[in-house]
Amino acid sequence: MTLLLDHVTFRYHRWERPVLANFSYEIPSEGLTILLGPNGAGKSTTLSLLAGTATPLAGRVRFKEAPLTSASREFRRQVAWLPQRVPTSRQLTAREYVAYVAWLKGESRTDAWERAGEALEQVDLSEQSGQKTARLSGGQLRRVGIACALAHDALIILLDEPTAGLDPHQRTVFRDVVRKVAARVPVLMSTHDVADLADEANTVSLMKDGRIVHHGATQSFLDHARPDAAPGRQAESAYSVLMGLDGTS
Repeated sequence: MTLLLDHVTFRYHRWERPVLANFSYEIPSEGLTILLGPNGAGKSTTLSLLAGTATPLAGRVRFKEAPLTSASREFRRQVAWLPQRVPTSRQLTAREYVAYVAWLKGESRTDAWERAGEALEQVDLSEQSGQKTARLSGGQLRRVGIACALAHDALIILLDEPTAGLDPHQRTVFRDVVRKVAARVPVLMSTHDVADLADEANTVSLMKDGRIVHHGATQSFLDHARPDAAPGRQAESAYSVLMGLDGTS
């Protein structure tokens, strides 16, 4: 499965400098990839382009080696995107909403309803399946978003800052769900928080000012930590070194 940005340039307003300029990036074909970087680095823009919700000024978004415009129906079914705010309908229950999304993605009404129940069970929300989405917590809504992806057999899942605003328990539960999902399909998750770099992450892409300054296996990222980094603080140290925040670059 291939989803990539091919020499893409993008800006939000004509009078502003591009957020991304001649930027290329390909999602790894398996496991969990963390797109790490400070606010304003271009992470959300990158995910919006990969999700097809933003259009580049130059360059192409490519899906399965073809330009996105020529594979849009297949793309919508096989690529799932969870924005920072899950756009639910407050009057629908969790199961109704997941089933609705699955139907929009091409499932029959009957299959969508069945798949919604199965997907909510996978994200540990079976007990909340009959609750209105307006009554769910932030962490539960994010898991509803994951269930939407599972209910229509997405082959790639994009998550934009999904742990923002979650308390420590909600964050732990959500990361456990992502870990299980990433064992089956590629997941790209953006974050500005080094704490989200868990052991189960397979790949780390570090972004700064619209550029990828590091991309590789998680251990190759951690290897940049200073030798005197405190135990358990290697990720923070590696981040500081690669971003030039510790005076070494």
